[in-house]
Amino acid sequence: MAESGVPFRKMNGLGNDFVVLDLRTHALNLNESLVRAIANRETGIGCDQFITIEKARHGGDVFMGIRNPDGGIVEACGNATRCIGQILLDETGKDAVTIETLGGDLVASASADALITVDMGEPRLKWNEIPLSEEFQDTRAIELEVGPLGAPLMHSPAVVNVGNPHAIFFVDDLDTIDLGRIGPMLENHPLFPERANISVAQVIDRTHIRIKVWERAAGLTLACGTAACATVVAAVRRRKTERNITVSLPGGDLQMEWRESDNHIYMTGPATLDYEGNLDQRFLNGELA
Repeated sequence: MAESGVPFRKMNGLGNDFVVLDLRTHALNLNESLVRAIANRETGIGCDQFITIEKARHGGDVFMGIRNPDGGIVEACGNATRCIGQILLDETGKDAVTIETLGGDLVASASADALITVDMGEPRLKWNEIPLSEEFQDTRAIELEVGPLGAPLMHSPAVVNVGNPHAIFFVDDLDTIDLGRIGPMLENHPLFPERANISVAQVIDRTHIRIKVWERAAGLTLACGTAACATVVAAVRRRKTERNITVSLPGGDLQMEWRESDNHIYMTGPATLDYEGNLDQRFLNGELA
């Protein structure tokens, strides 16, 4: 380990930002306090998620570790997958690379206009796969309301697991919903034993949806790739859109397709390198934790 510290990359996908550490050639004793210190936007580098590139565990090109700013481990992150995909495609010269995650193996490939496409795999739709704390036969719209009894502000979300759990509320006007206020309550609702990512979605037309996302343990975010994946699945299942749509987030647009031929979700969008640096040795010594 160099005295100057461990090299890192700061990257983002539509403003959803990451600190990326490549741990394939050396070990680092990661713990929650270290992740929290690095992810802190006031005293550390700051990020929505902390990402590690590690040696593959079962035949892929790499394993991608994902942690939220509180240090908790996360199963999947679509925007980070595009970023790691960009690194590996540049590094290997391959047409496609396989990225192992706790939520399953994901395949990233280069697309037109310097974008990255990720095959996010098949959605999980059964209540116990999401998971929910009680049985619902139809996960296209479960019984959950927000607001006054009889006149809820939002109700009947669709629930989908795309490596992590999501609840999507369809609303008439996205801008009337204060997701920063109600997101924490919904994330921690008793229906979601592993907590949930919460999205509000407004259908613009059959090929265009706007969404805002409250991420588990991360809060409001400029973009969330897995939320975009969950939203296209929810919208198609409720016959609101086509299978190939644009999902607009505060940070920009993702092109989404839930392909009928293989049941896989394909996400296309940018991956941006902001800068590179070395972790302050004081982080590694625990002085800034």
